[in-house]
Amino acid sequence: NFFSHIRTPPKPSNAVTIAVSSRTLFNMVKERKVFEEEGLEKYVAHQLELEDQPFTPGVSFPFVKALMNVNARLRELYPDSEELFDIVLMTNNHAQVGVRLINSINYYDLTIERFCMTGGESPIGYLKAYMTNLYLSKDSMKVQEAIEEGIAAATMFTCDSENELSDTQLRVAFDGDAVLFSDESEIIVKEHGLDTFFRHEKEFENNAASAGARVLKTLRSWGLEVDEALFLAGAPKGPLLQKIRPHIFFDDQMFHIEGAQELGTIAAHVPYGIGQKYHKGKRIDTNTNNEIKMSKK
Repeated sequence: NFFSHIRTPPKPSNAVTIAVSSRTLFNMVKERKVFEEEGLEKYVAHQLELEDQPFTPGVSFPFVKALMNVNARLRELYPDSEELFDIVLMTNNHAQVGVRLINSINYYDLTIERFCMTGGESPIGYLKAYMTNLYLSKDSMKVQEAIEEGIAAATMFTCDSENELSDTQLRVAFDGDAVLFSDESEIIVKEHGLDTFFRHEKEFENNAASAGARVLKTLRSWGLEVDEALFLAGAPKGPLLQKIRPHIFFDDQMFHIEGAQELGTIAAHVPYGIGQKYHKGKRIDTNTNNEIKMSKK
């Protein structure tokens, strides 16, 4: 196992550390194909041949760029303050490929100073060492491993045509249940329906007229301020996301991820909670022969 860090300043005490895989930060589809079809040796040779040619931006690139724009703006306003966002590049690439990655980072003027290159081994074990708050990857198995290690993580998906995104704001959209909050309410919706859910929320909100009141009070108790809160009661999210145009959208259900993709939103799937047992309102059952069945619940 080869492990390398390059210029590793200590993490700012209050920074949010976001680890991104090389395949989300840059578009490495062609390179991945070479690796899968021709093997490691040809893959490394291909990368060395093109190491002066920067990769094109990948699915997490707009999000990372927006984070860095926030850092830059805060440095202008508060020159003595620490970085708010700390970006770490996580990759299981070999060191020989590292030169092309670094050249690409410099080409796009990305202020990424912490790297983890593991030479083919999974980087999951290093996430805690880097005090990672969020891990973004295209590998769903690694994302699941990270979540099992207690690290927030999501699998990123590309979309055919991306919406135009803000250069001056960082916009992040989150689903509530099983992403920001536990899946307590989601379990009630899936197993007992929306009417039971509304009764449950009113009970815990002292008979409030809106089920959203509990959500807003919870966020306030956490010291979090949100710019917009939308309560859709299970309706498709894609059209509203197209209006909001977030740099990234987190959701625990692939149905909503697919809907967001179709309308040009960069989406990240959080494989957590009861939502993983359902698809488009139907429960996914696995029998003893490992066959997947869909049943209406």
